[in-house]
Amino acid sequence: MTEEVRTEFHQLMDEVRADLVQMGGMVAEGISAVTAALLAGDIGGADQIITADDELDLLSLEVEEKCVQLLALQQPVAVDLRTILTDLRMISEIERSGDLVTNIAKAVVRLHGAELEPRVRGLLDRMREQAVRLTAMAMDAFAERDAGLASVLNDVDDVLDDLHGQYLDAVFASRNAGQIDTQQAVQLAVVGRFYERIGDHAVNIAQRVEFLVTGQLPEHMGANRARARREQGETL
Repeated sequence: MTEEVRTEFHQLMDEVRADLVQMGGMVAEGISAVTAALLAGDIGGADQIITADDELDLLSLEVEEKCVQLLALQQPVAVDLRTILTDLRMISEIERSGDLVTNIAKAVVRLHGAELEPRVRGLLDRMREQAVRLTAMAMDAFAERDAGLASVLNDVDDVLDDLHGQYLDAVFASRNAGQIDTQQAVQLAVVGRFYERIGDHAVNIAQRVEFLVTGQLPEHMGANRARARREQGETL
């Protein structure tokens, strides 16, 4: 590349990074907003969150177009290529988290009129806290290229998984006590799964950060074991 083209290339890569961080921030804000709407039974607020997802979808398409432009026009190699491939995977993970926020918003309408007992409400808010924390940590690790921070997300996600289990117990205890009906209990259980999945996407982002920095993914270890077994079988 000429110096001018190289400068343009890195400016566009910086734009992609900034856009992805913006997308992650939108998701984190959405998690808090949708939880507030859920706990308040705020249908209007939920509708606004559903509409706001269109902006996230648009931004994700724009970022993807920038990545394709980088691949097609600049023919990157080595670390630059790994960065762009990571960015493309990041788009999907963040956009799917946004879809999960939208799914929670849609549940606000289905749960309208349900009286949530204090333990269920408290656990919803604690899952919200952990989902926001995981999303923020994952995006911080990405922005700073911090593999060390990325590596701790699995442990943080365990906290959300534990809260999810407690939440399911509380939901069905509430159903058994006659405080909510079966349909409401099932809907609440599905909502809990959405929070848990947001945490999973944050962990996936963290793994992509580790790949970006180190060139290794967790599945590479399994692939290497399979390759070794395959080679061993060929020599027998």
